Amino acid sequence: MVCGRKHSRRCQPGETISTATSELQALPQSCSPIPRTWLGRMRPLGALFLAALLTGAAAPWPDEPSRTCFFQMLSGGDSFFCRGDLEVIYPELGDVGCSYIPKCHQYRERISREWGSPRVRYPQADKNKKYVLMLVDPDVPSRANPRSRFWRHWLVTNIPGANLRTGDVKGHVLTDYVRPTPPPRSGYHRYQLLLHEQPEHEAITLSPEERISLGSWAMESFVKQFRLGSPVASTQFLTKYHQD
Repeated sequence: MVCGRKHSRRCQPGETISTATSELQALPQSCSPIPRTWLGRMRPLGALFLAALLTGAAAPWPDEPSRTCFFQMLSGGDSFFCRGDLEVIYPELGDVGCSYIPKCHQYRERISREWGSPRVRYPQADKNKKYVLMLVDPDVPSRANPRSRFWRHWLVTNIPGANLRTGDVKGHVLTDYVRPTPPPRSGYHRYQLLLHEQPEHEAITLSPEERISLGSWAMESFVKQFRLGSPVASTQFLTKYHQD
């Protein structure tokens, strides 16, 4: 059984993954089909007791370790950025679009130090078109003081639409994937993926100055220069330094 979240990994024995409005803890228990939309709207305490009710688990004792991850979905202005059903899929976590990366199971550390580039899937991609994918951090060095926005984490052009339908990002790599690595005590960083249709016969390149540095990238100027227009789809996830 796949636990509560779309594209989530399969549970290990005695483990539950679900969704709620904050990172909560619970007793070890088997997978439970708790709908993501229910828990996303519930208060943390209510979600916890609903999970216990549906699985028949007892209320958690404070000193017992948890094996449950509760995913917090983005809300307000951060959620408005997510449009077009663009999926960003990491090992074990599944689609992390429009959500916070949970601290449990060392997921924040693993996304920063262990996992490589995600699969990026866009089911509506036109098989006859090519696309440009960008991954940027607008919160460098912090969201409160983004003096080095945008930090370029990944830039791929000439991605066939047929590949995007399956999540296989193959194209011309202008910037190799750089893992999300928020600095200590800098708060949450937004990692934004933007997908553009690539104009036909458009040779897209980075200038020598852009190739030297990943930071302070003039993304809007890049988009305008190569006539990329508005993104056909976008999403983001938030994470912070794994020890914060």
